[in-house]
Amino acid sequence: MNTNLTGRKALVCGSSQGSGLASAIALAQMGCRVTLFARNPDSLAEAQAALPPIDGGVHDTAAADFHDQASVTNAAEAAMERAGGSFDILVNNTGGPPGGPIAEAEGEAFLKGMAAHLVNNQNLAKLVLPGMKSQRFGRIVNVTSTSVKCPIPGLGVSNTVRAAVTAWAKTLAGEVAADGVTVNSVLPGFTDTARLASLFDAKANRQGVGTDRVRDETIATIPMGRLGTADEIAAAVAFYCSPAASYITGTVLAVDGGRVPAI
Repeated sequence: MNTNLTGRKALVCGSSQGSGLASAIALAQMGCRVTLFARNPDSLAEAQAALPPIDGGVHDTAAADFHDQASVTNAAEAAMERAGGSFDILVNNTGGPPGGPIAEAEGEAFLKGMAAHLVNNQNLAKLVLPGMKSQRFGRIVNVTSTSVKCPIPGLGVSNTVRAAVTAWAKTLAGEVAADGVTVNSVLPGFTDTARLASLFDAKANRQGVGTDRVRDETIATIPMGRLGTADEIAAAVAFYCSPAASYITGTVLAVDGGRVPAI
């Protein structure tokens, strides 16, 4: 199976920690030159040091606040110029909106979530697609959530935003397939990351119980009986980016230990 990405260049969003960083490391291990893209320059510098070296190139970083669309686009444009004018791979991965019941959410929360996820994804795709089309090779992978198959209680805004991103990805996949560009989505289940830990803490505070209880109750819903790891999410992302996945587009892949009950 061909998973060689030597000579390819990737822009990986949300890659200073968690599944984003694990995905960047996996791509670098396959020979890809990676640009880490996240908010905090200090965290990005630490993450860059964790990337394995590649032949004939060096990895890069780009910093922007993903709640500022102009900042994201400008930083990505500058990073693409440093990368030689194009990216072969785009991994859209951004931390989800705050938790809470959808009935209590303010309209502004939906606007902020859509802007940070859907609008940035669209802007970045428009930036990288011309180069992908010209060489007839491109991979766009969106890290969303299993909530697009089975909404997660207490994550009303996130459920809505993730579903919109997945519909966007499916639509885009059909439009660019003939150009050699694939667009797919990875749906992480409950994964042992800082993001999940913060959600556990918030839920525990709302319910007036201990965080360990919330964690144990969550794990009880997973057939495998454990949380996923960032590396397990990254493996799915890396496969979608590889030459081996050249005839796969418009799909969603749940990486969730069997939690989602739907086929």
